Amino acid sequence: GFLQGTRTTGNFVPEQHTDYIFTTVGEEWGFIGSALTVLVFVLLIIRVIILAERQKNQFSRMYGYAVAGILFIHFNINIGMVMGLIPTIGIPLPFFSYGGSGLWGFTILLFIFIKLDSNRINEW
Repeated sequence: GFLQGTRTTGNFVPEQHTDYIFTTVGEEWGFIGSALTVLVFVLLIIRVIILAERQKNQFSRMYGYAVAGILFIHFNINIGMVMGLIPTIGIPLPFFSYGGSGLWGFTILLFIFIKLDSNRINEW
């Protein structure tokens, strides 16, 4: 059942809902869920890069690359922490990890870029 796996009930990962949320995705949905999560993040980052390349304004272009870079770094560090490849440093998985400040921060970061992109479309 949901949240009844051996890692959850055995408290091997005591705070799964925080920075280790990817372990819950892997435990509950297996390889398919983990692969889909990685695929969604890769597609989001590629989409942001494509939109950044289309920007006419230099600030909007650099902001788009910065958004893609921040998402890429947070994603890679969090997955590396969960897999044990790098030390735990408390980086949240964007849009997944528990806590309002990370969710708000990533959402505002992305929505500012969406607004900058809408200004590109409205320019003549």
